[in-house]
Amino acid sequence: MSDYETLRQFADTVGLAAMAVVFVGLCAWPFLPGRKGVNRHMAESIFRGEDDGE
Repeated sequence: MSDYETLRQFADTVGLAAMAVVFVGLCAWPFLPGRKGVNRHMAESIFRGEDDGE
C-alpha cells in the first residue's frame, strides 16, 4: 500500500470516529441534567405575550 492509501484509510477511520463522537455528543447535549431549566424556558418562550391563546 502506498503512503497515500495508508493516510487516506487512516483519515477515513479517524474521521468516521470523530463524526460519531460529535453526533452522540450533540444528541446527548439537551438531555444533560443542568439543561432542564434552559430547555423548559425555550419550550415556553413561544407562548409569552399571548393572552387570548389564539
